[in-house]
Amino acid sequence: MAKYAIWGSSGHGKVLRDLIFENGDTISVLFDNNQSAIAIVSNAPIFFGIEGFNEWCSLEKDHSAYIAAAAIGGANGKVRLNIYDIFKRQGFLCDSIIHSSSVISRSASVGFFSQVLAGVVVASEVKIGNACIINNSVNVDHECIIDDGVHVAPGAILCGCVHVHRNAFIGAGAIVLPRIDIGENSIVGAGAVVTKNIPQNTIVYGNPAKERHQ
Repeated sequence: MAKYAIWGSSGHGKVLRDLIFENGDTISVLFDNNQSAIAIVSNAPIFFGIEGFNEWCSLEKDHSAYIAAAAIGGANGKVRLNIYDIFKRQGFLCDSIIHSSSVISRSASVGFFSQVLAGVVVASEVKIGNACIINNSVNVDHECIIDDGVHVAPGAILCGCVHVHRNAFIGAGAIVLPRIDIGENSIVGAGAVVTKNIPQNTIVYGNPAKERHQ
């Protein structure tokens, strides 16, 4: 039975909690940046911020006995990657979490500290980076590249040879057509249909997806 240390004790944490329990594993400790967060597991202590993390680490010496995960969704790739570095420096295991109902091609790869959730299909030669979230019922077609820190929200479809750059966010139900680049830190709105490349640091929405101007 694996022991998990989870950073994030709210909505996405509950998703990971159910997946971890379904696999017969346990959550031993929780961390959260929000001082008012409530523990999502009744018998797991919760510590707050980097100060709380360091406090727990000083008490529990064998960090390699724990698998670490960041239960922080949305367009927060930079935050997940920072937490990944914090756990890694302390010697935690940073394995990916993969739901048993997901279908992943043998020629695909999933990086460290990533999550592939229920009903996901990952096709041939897809590359998923570190600290990514591939959320429920996402379809990632052949030869897509998903860089570190990306979150693909529920029901999105990435057609073949799409490249989603670092820390981008693809909204729920969005469709990205083949051979499209989604720039670093960009956000694709829910239900958008992306028909052309999206520059970095850009928000798009609609069908066809167009840039949102402030």
